[in-house]
Amino acid sequence: MTVRWGVIGTGGIARSFVGDCTRAGVAFVAVGSRTRESAQSFATEFGIPRAHGSYADLVADPEVDAVYVATPHSRHAEDALLAIEAGKHVLVEKAFTITADEAQRVVDAARARGVVVMEAMWTRFLPQMTMLRQVVAEGRIGRPRIVEASHHQALPSDPSHRLNDPALGGGAILDLGVYPISFAIDVLGAPTAVAAAGTLSEQGVDTQMGIVMTHDGGAQSLVHFALDVRSPNTASVIGDDGRIDLDATWYTPTTWRIRDRDGAVVEEFDSREELTGYAHEVRAFEAMVTSGDHEATAMTPDGTIAVMRAMDEARRQVGVRYAADEAPAAR
Repeated sequence: MTVRWGVIGTGGIARSFVGDCTRAGVAFVAVGSRTRESAQSFATEFGIPRAHGSYADLVADPEVDAVYVATPHSRHAEDALLAIEAGKHVLVEKAFTITADEAQRVVDAARARGVVVMEAMWTRFLPQMTMLRQVVAEGRIGRPRIVEASHHQALPSDPSHRLNDPALGGGAILDLGVYPISFAIDVLGAPTAVAAAGTLSEQGVDTQMGIVMTHDGGAQSLVHFALDVRSPNTASVIGDDGRIDLDATWYTPTTWRIRDRDGAVVEEFDSREELTGYAHEVRAFEAMVTSGDHEATAMTPDGTIAVMRAMDEARRQVGVRYAADEAPAAR
């Protein structure tokens, strides 16, 4: 069975995702935007046969099996629920929603409708992450005790840009922090405690944040992220008997190594590849659609909700508030 994809949204992430996945052979059959012109331009660029001038028309397209949601964070829950109601399987760009409450509603709706829903946390599906989990599971670094990861980028400073607009879910945490937070939870499990500190912009979104999370057995993760500076963006998983070091940029296909307790290199790996790597998550998603096992994934719905809860708590401590925090029952 070939899964036929529709795309909601025509912004930068949609372009990166569709471009990469098209080269990998993924079948995109329709795109929807708020205007017919935008949808048609996107369709022409990527060779997509049908363009719809509304999201409602896109999800109503009978030729579409699965929908990729690539709108701003503030629309994720609404657009995902629209597609689920239409009976489509849904891949939602990270961060999955604005709040954990929104995430739970989307997950509950998908389970009730019998469709696949997954967060597009593409890094969880990269070959390096699959191998990293195997190394940890085999006990090759002993009990994992510490995860360290950073994500710093120098992004647009224009106050009207979506990254800096609280009405659109702006700030570092939903765009950048979600990567190291999700990574830490992938390795160590959902946190039992979260301690966060950060700096807010004049618009009220976080420009930088540091978080220490405590996990079962006393393990800790230390993550930092910022949207106005650059750094090497490396990561490590440290165990009793050794560690795994991921080079820049750790959340993309990259090089990494296993070191023993004394720091000597035991093995080295090169996970770089020609394509960006988005297709790995798509193939995992399609396997769930075709097999009927809707939660057999490295990014489970419950895992996504755990990430959202950790981010909710970090935002609460730092003082980042969105409209969805004020009236979640109305959304």
